[in-house]
Amino acid sequence: MSENNIDTICAPATGNGGAINIIRISGPESIRIADSFFEAKKKGLKLSEAESHTIHFGDIILDNEVLDEVLISIFSGKKSYTGEPSVEISLHASPYILNKTLELIISKGARMAEPGEFSMRAFLNGKLDLAQAEAVGDIIASASKSAHNTAMRQLKGQFSNKLMDLRQQLMDFASLIELELDFAEEEVEFADRNKFKELVNKINTEVRSLIKSFKIGNVLKKGIPVAIIGKPNAGKSTLLNTLLQEDKAIISEIEGTTRDVIEDVININGVLFRFIDTAGIRDSEDVIEKLGIEKTYAKIALANIVLLLLDASEIKTDTDIESQIKTAKLDIDIDQELIIVINKIDKSYSKLINSKYNTVFISAKEKNIEQLENALNVYVEQFNIEDQSIITNARHLEALQNSKDSLDAINNAFEMGIPTDLIAIDVRTCLYHLGSITGQISNDELLGNIFGKFCIGK
Repeated sequence: MSENNIDTICAPATGNGGAINIIRISGPESIRIADSFFEAKKKGLKLSEAESHTIHFGDIILDNEVLDEVLISIFSGKKSYTGEPSVEISLHASPYILNKTLELIISKGARMAEPGEFSMRAFLNGKLDLAQAEAVGDIIASASKSAHNTAMRQLKGQFSNKLMDLRQQLMDFASLIELELDFAEEEVEFADRNKFKELVNKINTEVRSLIKSFKIGNVLKKGIPVAIIGKPNAGKSTLLNTLLQEDKAIISEIEGTTRDVIEDVININGVLFRFIDTAGIRDSEDVIEKLGIEKTYAKIALANIVLLLLDASEIKTDTDIESQIKTAKLDIDIDQELIIVINKIDKSYSKLINSKYNTVFISAKEKNIEQLENALNVYVEQFNIEDQSIITNARHLEALQNSKDSLDAINNAFEMGIPTDLIAIDVRTCLYHLGSITGQISNDELLGNIFGKFCIGK
């Protein structure tokens, strides 16, 4: 990253494949540079004299010839994404026109932007905090409605505002504690210890809730892992193919056909699910099949949802289900969701009454899987993802965990009667970690690492 942001930068802001390309220019000389090669259709119009947030039609002039007819949007003063004068040029998506225009802009005094430099300038100019800037990257990378909505809430400041409010409350008390240290000889007490303890517990509760949200936030971003398990020929591969709407897994009447793990991501009602078709669980002497079964159990341990696929002809009561669970040697963790999927109802159908298990009935072969899709939606709805702050960023998780450690240390210090000057150290540490999330406390290495992952032009 550049060590300053007083120069003017430019870069394409669109990818290949469309009919239009957009070039973005940002910096103090943006409008002057655009004025130097733009000839407006409106006679006498100068971009430098036009109002901010206006669009103008005209020609790019190169060597006294028209290079392209374009639209130019101007943003003067600090009224732009980056918080500095900016220009966006919409031109035809010809590689020749794009490259010639960029060469022209650079010849007039700009330079090519580095990855993420526009967003970094937005952060440095106070248009975004660091968490919001990272949300921009998440929006670009979002592959589902849930991931997009989560990133949008973060971009709008839902997460940042909560953190900054908690940090400000802690800082207010920290100021009083620091004041006490200045009057240590008088033994005065400015900070109400009971209210301070209440605040620390309140912040700790919020921080723990955010830490807990990472588990669901991370899988919403990458896809909720769902392991499809069952005996050979239960219909696991058929179900995966039905979900994918393509023949990805090999289907055969021969037991043990699936010997390795097959994975793919599917969007169901705006949420990504990462389905994993596994080898059929049974006792086998085949060395390769045994390796596949070992992988099955490894994937079960990593899954948020386990689909135990059972043949409808073999299931009449909960006792039959319990027998299948025992045979499969399933050890479901308390945080995992087990869904019993009764398959092949097109051949045999005897619906369980008042089953204690979360049970759905499908026919993977006939593509009748509506009950399963509904059950997956119910699983997601329990997390109320639309109503709470959810973190998806590993950097935020680490900072929150460090904040929690500091808050725990403060509570322990209160209980042990540790002197105020030592408590103040843990308070400062907590403030540092909370501030590092939004960028109230940052360093050049951190910023370079974060924004270096962005695409050019953003």
